[in-house]
Amino acid sequence: MPGTALRTLSLLVAIVLFPGAPCVRAAEPVSFVREIAPILRDKCLTCHGPEKAKGEYRLDTFELLQKPGASKAATITAGAPAQSHLFELVTAPDEDDRMPQKDEALPKQQITLIERWIKEGARYDAADPKLSLAALAGFVEQPSPPNVYRAPVPVTAIAFHPGGNELAVGGYHEITVWDVNDGALLRRITNVAERTLGLAYNHDGTLLASASGTPGKLGEAKLFDAKTGKRLRTLAVIPDLMLTVAFDSQQSRIACAGADNTIRILDVESGQARLTIEQHADWVSSVAFSADGSNIVSSSRDKTVRVFDAGNGELEATYTGHSEAVFSAMFSDDGKLVFSGGRDKKLHVWEKHEAKKISEIAVDAEIQRLLLSERGVFIAADKIVYQYSRERKPERAKTFTGHEDLVYSLALHEESALLATGSYDGEVRIWNVQDGSLKKRFSAVPVQLTSK
Repeated sequence: MPGTALRTLSLLVAIVLFPGAPCVRAAEPVSFVREIAPILRDKCLTCHGPEKAKGEYRLDTFELLQKPGASKAATITAGAPAQSHLFELVTAPDEDDRMPQKDEALPKQQITLIERWIKEGARYDAADPKLSLAALAGFVEQPSPPNVYRAPVPVTAIAFHPGGNELAVGGYHEITVWDVNDGALLRRITNVAERTLGLAYNHDGTLLASASGTPGKLGEAKLFDAKTGKRLRTLAVIPDLMLTVAFDSQQSRIACAGADNTIRILDVESGQARLTIEQHADWVSSVAFSADGSNIVSSSRDKTVRVFDAGNGELEATYTGHSEAVFSAMFSDDGKLVFSGGRDKKLHVWEKHEAKKISEIAVDAEIQRLLLSERGVFIAADKIVYQYSRERKPERAKTFTGHEDLVYSLALHEESALLATGSYDGEVRIWNVQDGSLKKRFSAVPVQLTSK
């Protein structure tokens, strides 16, 4: 009997006669993408990333990981953990020398993984060594949400389904979908980063886009099947929070932006990038297309609002009238005006073409969110939502009060004249815009699914 056949037969006999015995096989090589990158991203990136590089050392990409910092010591010596400065630092007995500093030592299991990975040759198992650790996280599933929340989480994103009967709400590592009429939980969409800051449905309600992130670690824009909750694709991954996402009027493009100061415009069908715009000097807090899809407007913590050609990414206008960070901006229906607001507690109305201010309306608190519709301009400021006219010099029409905490999210369903508001204490309220009455209120806390 040939040797290979004999060994196979021996293995089969062992399995049959001793079914409880372990099957011994060579351990698979340690994966940088699946096993090492998450450790570095969770424990090291805050102090050694693009925003902060202690000791002149960065490890936010595999390429940078290998380059020495101020010490000039070899960070990784393939095959030799003892000669690798990274391994020396994570195993240092002195707390003042050990990494991560001012934190607990890495668990033994993680140290063993790093040691094995270096011994095996410090192999990189992705295509591009310049990919950020956050981008590599796009290949990894997100943690599952808790079955039941012990406490409400802030509602930082909310969106009406175009049909008007369902409302998507950002949760903890998930997006929850609720019945507008009775406040019942209908679906839970998982594989989402810790916090969701932006939600948008496409025109026919078949797709749901999210802008989410785990602070200081990664941000992501994802596209889901709105009915089943299945993730269709990850559109973009960045090293910190993704804050905003928007479809164009033709539903062929999607824009997203966040804490990396960058705006990305992607093809909805393929997920391929069409444009990358890097004009802001700080976080991009909102993006919105003009009604005809020709322009995109963005607001930023750098105190500016910018208008770009949505086809080629060229900068067309920069509005510098705000004295503080700007959190939200939107076009008027005809695309000639821009409404913007933020930390300076003022609603600014200005001409897109020349970025010239037309009017400035004082509001009682920081403007967290703006929403423009046929029914007016809606402003979330502190615990109140204000409705203004859509004129060049807006006038206050209604005030929606009752929330007991800061209102961070707004959504409107035009046909049914319903306004949804979400606050930091986890409460969702649904209002009748025509008379200002409260139709429904509930806490967006998953308890159990309702059969419908």
